[in-house]
Amino acid sequence: MDSDVPRLTIGMEEEYFVVDRDSRDLVPDLPDSLLAKLGDPPVGATSPEFIRSQVEIGTPVSGDITELSEHLCTMRRFVSDTVSEHNMAIIASSTHPFAEWGSQRHVNKRRYNILAEALQGVVRRLLICGMHVHIGIDDEDQRIDMMNQVSYFLPHLLALSGSSPFWHGEDTGLKSYRPAIFRALPRTGLPDEFLSWSDYRRHVDVLVDTGVIEDASKLWWDIRPSDRYPTLEMRSADICTRYEDGITIAAVYQAIIAMLHHRRMNNQKWRIYSRMLISENSWRAQRYGVDEPLIDFGRSELVSMDRLMDELVDVVRDHANALGSLRQVERVKEIVAEGTSADRQRGVFENAISDGADPREALRVVVDHLIVETVEGL
Repeated sequence: MDSDVPRLTIGMEEEYFVVDRDSRDLVPDLPDSLLAKLGDPPVGATSPEFIRSQVEIGTPVSGDITELSEHLCTMRRFVSDTVSEHNMAIIASSTHPFAEWGSQRHVNKRRYNILAEALQGVVRRLLICGMHVHIGIDDEDQRIDMMNQVSYFLPHLLALSGSSPFWHGEDTGLKSYRPAIFRALPRTGLPDEFLSWSDYRRHVDVLVDTGVIEDASKLWWDIRPSDRYPTLEMRSADICTRYEDGITIAAVYQAIIAMLHHRRMNNQKWRIYSRMLISENSWRAQRYGVDEPLIDFGRSELVSMDRLMDELVDVVRDHANALGSLRQVERVKEIVAEGTSADRQRGVFENAISDGADPREALRVVVDHLIVETVEGL
């Protein structure tokens, strides 16, 4: 790799729902013995999420996409095997097809108790799972510069990841319903544009110093500087049911950051567009996934996802090649051609209805599909 390219270490967090294999509904709670065993993974770290039927994993810091893939496979397999001992299974889907948020309880931890008190009804509805990708960027000002520029691409990553078409037993008509739930919380969506790290910290300190938030970890934007690590954390995507789709999105995100860094070293920048315009693309990605075009702001026209992905691969090709991730990056074309988890979930549901299942039974069949696909190929 060129000497001016940073290491760009990479890591992922994923959140899984834990379901009962008999009812296919979410389990009401995880036994202490199961939590204890989950707390000792072979690599990385696991932890409870806000809802008691969720488990979060965090991979170790990885030097490249191949190492990340190995870590992610190991951790998914470990969590799946561990819950299976209790007649449970995990599903990597950003919503459960029919679970009801009103029946869930949050984990009794200080952090989550504070959230429950502060956010009330909007956080009680937070029956969603996500995927976060961290890219290591040591320079703080560069972290902010990259955040400003990479926001343009967040709708593309969301479109590629849609896995939440169902909510409370209903087809929402969206490929990704998760953002509709998550954005009811404060401090979500796209961040403002900041001039520097000190400019960013000045804004954060207003909220911290007034006691509105404890720290910058309470900024739940689609992209943010991590408050725990020297990373830029991408949070816009649904969790991918197929682990290799998640790896593809992580590889694309890393390659985009490498491309933007290269431009920065040559006194060039990706043009920064308004939140209004990027938000419109985010809505299109949320609604249509890969089926419909996004707006190319430079051309002022709608461009199909297959064409956009061809262009994106061309833009990052050299950087992906240098990172050793070109094969994974090029898989975006397969995702566009085959559809996302949301498309497959709908297909399974429609096939079950055609075979005579009632809607509730068809949704159970969707859960069975998610159970299988979550661990397929690990």
